[in-house]
Amino acid sequence: MRILETIQSQVDAMGLPLYAVTLSAVAKPDAPPVLILHWHGFRRRTAVQVPGIEIPSRPVPGSAMQIDVRWGRVEVLDEAMLEAAWRLGAWDLERSNHRPWWRLNAPVSETMACHRAFGSYPGEPDGRVAIVDAPDLDTLLELAAMKGYVRWLFRPRAGGVWGELDEDDATLRDGRSREDSCPVAPMPYDRHRSGRDVYRLGRGGRLLHG
Repeated sequence: MRILETIQSQVDAMGLPLYAVTLSAVAKPDAPPVLILHWHGFRRRTAVQVPGIEIPSRPVPGSAMQIDVRWGRVEVLDEAMLEAAWRLGAWDLERSNHRPWWRLNAPVSETMACHRAFGSYPGEPDGRVAIVDAPDLDTLLELAAMKGYVRWLFRPRAGGVWGELDEDDATLRDGRSREDSCPVAPMPYDRHRSGRDVYRLGRGGRLLHG
């Protein structure tokens, strides 16, 4: 599963820093997950120059792409995201389990959260998220509504805005990234339990003196 390589190639192509990386997958083996790269940057939507009028820049929309990969256990996706988060210098990786929202009296907030997790923003202006390649998006949203979904989130230091922070982390090689493979093992996944698990990847290096 080439999630790390996909992120790195997109960063090189866009030339913008990342704010966050998310991956969302229906709680069903082999359902293709959707990777979203949330960019930090502003660009004008048009190259047209109008004398005397300043055309405002707009936030660069995120890039969403379907990852066609076979997997039998959620922990397989865990391993791929742990490796990407670790190598890109993230302080932690969050895995959240969301129950199906296609049920009686489910709050609208759960419906909206599911759509946004997969890169769909119904009712929002076009351009909020750029779907690079997600041909099965509608099917994935229907499955997520009935079966629930899992979402991973991390904030990279390498290739991201967080690399500018002076944060104490003894695991970083150059203040932003890590070279070795991730030493953190996936936590067991329980599809019957909603909520989130947090993998702590960073480690403070300074000693505090009282």
